[in-house]
This record gives sequence, C-alpha cells and structure tokens, in this order.
Amino acid sequence: MNRSTGSKCLFLAALVLALTQATAYAQGRWVKLAPFPEASEELLGASAGGKLYVFAGLAPGYKSKGLVYEYDPATDKWTKNKPMALASHHVALAELNGKIYAFGGFVLPQSGPPSWVPINNAFEYDPATDSWKALAPMPSKRGAAVAAAAGGKLYIIGGASMHPGSSEPAVLGNRPHRALPTVEEYDPAANTWRERSPMPTARNHAAVGSVGGKIYVIGGRVGSAFVSVLSSNVTTVEEYDPATDQWGVLKAPMPTARSAVASAVHNGKIYVVGGEMRNEQMFAAFRAFEGYDPVANRWTVMPPMAVPRHGLAAAVVGNRIHVVSGDVQSAGGISGVKVDIDLHDAYEFESTSK
Repeated sequence: MNRSTGSKCLFLAALVLALTQATAYAQGRWVKLAPFPEASEELLGASAGGKLYVFAGLAPGYKSKGLVYEYDPATDKWTKNKPMALASHHVALAELNGKIYAFGGFVLPQSGPPSWVPINNAFEYDPATDSWKALAPMPSKRGAAVAAAAGGKLYIIGGASMHPGSSEPAVLGNRPHRALPTVEEYDPAANTWRERSPMPTARNHAAVGSVGGKIYVIGGRVGSAFVSVLSSNVTTVEEYDPATDQWGVLKAPMPTARSAVASAVHNGKIYVVGGEMRNEQMFAAFRAFEGYDPVANRWTVMPPMAVPRHGLAAAVVGNRIHVVSGDVQSAGGISGVKVDIDLHDAYEFESTSK
C-alpha cells in the first residue's frame, strides 16, 4: 500500500466512524401531538413531575398573555392553569427540585407607546398546587435572559436592558439599549442573590443548558434586543463553572447562527431548536435542530422540524423533547400578518448509545 492509498483509507475510516457516531446519536423520530390551545410566540417551556408546562406568550402591541398550560403525556391533553403572577414576556425560566422559577422579563409601560420595560421580579411556581410565590427580586432589571440550575442554585445570564444611567424608560428598537453580560445567582434556600462573573459575550435571546455541574450559553443575539438589521445572530458557545465562578475557553460553535430559539437537555446533551433572523432581503424562521455534546465538545445536526418556528417552547419529558407553538415567520408586529401556529410535536429518541 502506497502512502496515498494509506491516507485515503485512514480518511475513509475516520469518516465512517464519525458518521456512525452521528447516526447513533441522532436516531429518533418526530411525532405529532395534541395542538397547543392558544397559539402564540414568546412561549417558555419547562417540565416537572412527568408533565410539560408552557408559560407566557405575547400578543400584538407587546401585551403579555401570562399563560400557564399543563400537558399530560399520558393522556395527550392540555389543561389551562392559573395565569402567571405577573403577566410578562421574555422571562428567564428554569426548573429546580420540582419547582419552576421565572425571573425578570418585560412588561408594557404605564403610559406612552408600546415598548419593553425591563423588570426584576422573581417568582416560584409550584406545579403540584398550581400556585405562585413572589421571591426576592433580582438585583438587575432585564429581559430576554436565560436561566439554568446547577449545584442547587439558579443562574440568570445575559439579556437586554437600557444603558447604565440612561434616562430611557424602556427598551425599543429605535431607542439606545444594550445586550448584557450580567450573571446573577439565586439561592432558593436562603432567598438571596449575589452577582457573579460576567459572561464574556454580552447577548440576549440565547439558548442554555446545564450539564455536569456546568452551564453552557449558546447562540443568541448581539447588538439590539430586537431582531433587525441592527442585531446579529451568533454561534458562540461559552461554558460557565459555578463552582469556580469562571468562564472557560470558547467551545465548538453552533452550526447555525440563530436567536429566539428553544433549548432542552436530554441524556447529557443540549439540544437547540428553531430560531429567527432578519436582514435586508428576508424575514425568516429556522427548522434547525442541533445537539451539543459538552463532553466531546461536538455538535450533531439532527433531523429538522417539519415547520420552521421561533419564540417556541421546549422541554424534555421522558424520552421526548416537546416543541410547542411559536411563529412560523419572523414577522411579528407587522400589521395584518398572523404567523403563530398551534403545532405541538416532539422528537422521540430511539437510541442515545454511541
């Protein structure tokens, strides 16, 4: 065997191995489930006690719907629960020990044109009793952040708000505002907050996942909080270690730059689904479904959703990643254009072995 032939054989062997690993990792199928009762964008998902919970929702004019719906996989039925304690949108949501926590977000101003007023309210939702409890407020007011649990505490990361010292009353596309690197830690046992090391890349509308005691912030939007020619989607993946309060080196970038995504963790992998983008030529939503393995620092392109969506809810229940509602086009806020969809489907894993 000459050197050229040997090199080709080694390359083919490596390619076959890589494809085999990717196939085993990606095995599964999309299944269609009971439609979501109130189609909307800017929904949030979480799971607890073997059930799926969907929160928030946004109506025209930046009005938050404050929805809370419970889905039972055993019956494939939705139940409308008590509304959110404070109707808000772009909230950071996370589950810990069977409770679901909602942090920050945006509300309408008391007067003036519709806009996004950042808040620092924090709430605990108990699915077992369908009840809300107010918590100590966040130190900072922000929306479009992400939240994740690690080591018995909750971390609220990134988001968007006004510039420090700004006299602006709210966040709006034609007003000065900024993406944030802010990281704040909430201790549910003590109901207290403390500030932690800021994220290297300030961003909003990102994905997040907690695996092996570390938190991964994925993709999202830099520049404006609004999807527009003034903002840019990124593929950046950054790892935060709560134990040392340190951010690690940059990880393998997400294959598709996108924001306004949904994400969920299954079997130690983080999955990012959907998203949106805009430029001078198009408004678009993504079908993309991609999985990240933090241990291998590797991405796998998964079978895409049948229908592109952004502002959707996602959560894992059992062996399925549920994907709920959202907008099929990045055209929210355009008069006379209806783009939300009641679609509820799930990716069912058949094998996660390598």
